[in-house]
Amino acid sequence: MWHMTAADFRKLALSFPDAIEASHMGHPDFRARGKIFATFPKPDEKVGMIKLTPEQQAMFVKDEPAMFEPVPGGWGRNGSTLVQLKAAKVTVVRRAMEQAWTNVAVKKKK
Repeated sequence: MWHMTAADFRKLALSFPDAIEASHMGHPDFRARGKIFATFPKPDEKVGMIKLTPEQQAMFVKDEPAMFEPVPGGWGRNGSTLVQLKAAKVTVVRRAMEQAWTNVAVKKKK
């Protein structure tokens, strides 16, 4: 069964407008407008992480529990979501990552 690789996750993250790769606490992250929307939380890059809202996270975890799970603890309760690359489908991760990118990159109306 085909699965998403770290290279696929990186390429996808960098495909969004104004996305850049930087580093935070010794591991790669992906930012837009200076804010992180995705990262590799461990050096082995077997798992990705995307920053969703708690509501978005609940939807993806419910629909694709093999692919998505909340980060343990408070970060997870705030929407930080692990992406199991071995089980990930690019089309589904693209939808989730687009929401994460939108959460940080699109200016909100006041």
